[in-house]
Amino acid sequence: MLTVPTTSEQVVTAEDKKTTTLTGRRNLQQNRHLPRPVEVCGAERTAPPLLRALTSADMFTRMLKLRLLNAVAPAYFFTATAVTFILHFCFFVPTIFPNPDTSPWGSTALHTVVFLFLMFNALGNYIMTIKYPAESANMSGVPVCSPHCSDKVDAHYLLNGRHFCKLCKKVILKRDHHCFFTGNCIGNKNMRYFIMFCIYTSCTCLYSLVLGVAFLTVEYNISFENPLTFLTLLLLATGYFFMGTISGMQLFVVLMLYVWLGIGLVCAGFCCQQVLLVARGQTWCQMQRGQLVENRSPWRNNLKDVFGTHWILGLILPVQTVEMCADETDAHKQD
Repeated sequence: MLTVPTTSEQVVTAEDKKTTTLTGRRNLQQNRHLPRPVEVCGAERTAPPLLRALTSADMFTRMLKLRLLNAVAPAYFFTATAVTFILHFCFFVPTIFPNPDTSPWGSTALHTVVFLFLMFNALGNYIMTIKYPAESANMSGVPVCSPHCSDKVDAHYLLNGRHFCKLCKKVILKRDHHCFFTGNCIGNKNMRYFIMFCIYTSCTCLYSLVLGVAFLTVEYNISFENPLTFLTLLLLATGYFFMGTISGMQLFVVLMLYVWLGIGLVCAGFCCQQVLLVARGQTWCQMQRGQLVENRSPWRNNLKDVFGTHWILGLILPVQTVEMCADETDAHKQD
């Protein structure tokens, strides 16, 4: 037996449907004003418009500073190199060795050969670091990174151990870091040249430091027997310069002593760290993220992968000792 709804029941049902429709519309309008999730490097995060604007401005400022440093650092390197050449051949050698020996193994010839050997290897490995970049041949994974990227400011992590460098605008295979002095990224293809560049730069700076101390001793009768002499030399030289006691040339040489000391110690320490990471089969990017890498091969093989089979030749000459292969099948060692 069918029951026919009365008129009052029909009115109640219509009012319920109308109330439900109005409630749904109100919820939809309210949801429109809620912040939508922003896809950031594969992850969704909620960010209000003001926060997005501040983050974008902060990212732009930091990237501008990095690009400026990427342009200033190479100019600083070449300027310091030119100044070192001029001081060595125009001031240090003529003053320290006023009477050059005629024999080929005399003091003047020996110091000149040692200095040119160190400088040649430093500049040669510098050029090799730029000539063989660490960019990947597979450019299909270039991401569009938003300002909310959770990775480093200058790099974006990809799969298979690749990074997208925002300064180089290239995909880097086994990226270690971005070197501002060379203006490119350091990876598996140019790590060996970068390490040798650090070694010979440190040796050149420390050798120039020794010659600079000898120059001040001979030319201005400054004694360095007391260790405190070198520690207070810059402060005293600056005060004497403004008092008119010493010349600007002497103050400049004293300043270059501290520049050589700083660059030499920094390059030596950084080189030791890089060699340790290479022996462990790890990169600087992995260490910054706190990621431990399983040592799948012994340290000898890890060093051989970077320095090549003819590593002894690479220690004395800036030549290619690592075979460059097109395929990048060694990604199993990556992040």
